[in-house]
Amino acid sequence: MMSSIIYWVSTSLLAAFLLISSYTYFMSADTISGLKELGFPDFFRIQLGILKVIAAVVLIVPALPIYVKEWAYAGVGLFFITALVAHVAHRDSLGITILLLVLCVILIISRYYLTP
Repeated sequence: MMSSIIYWVSTSLLAAFLLISSYTYFMSADTISGLKELGFPDFFRIQLGILKVIAAVVLIVPALPIYVKEWAYAGVGLFFITALVAHVAHRDSLGITILLLVLCVILIISRYYLTP
């Protein structure tokens, strides 16, 4: 019972972040210009925004097979690592680094409590 609660809380937080982040990739001028400052081309921003929505849906829908969810976890993990490297290389604030590390922990917790 407790493991189910931990899974759903961590997964819901992760999905909410992915959806909000995806929204900003399309609608926030600050985020769009920030991604350009990091050196990412515009098409990459659009791809990431779409993939974040797909990942959030895959993680939240309980009826999908675990191997599909594992691909979503892998993709989100790669996104977080790439974002972490980009922000550190760009010498962005420590807050962004800490946020990304916290999100990595939430991702690991969610995956750990995913039951077959």
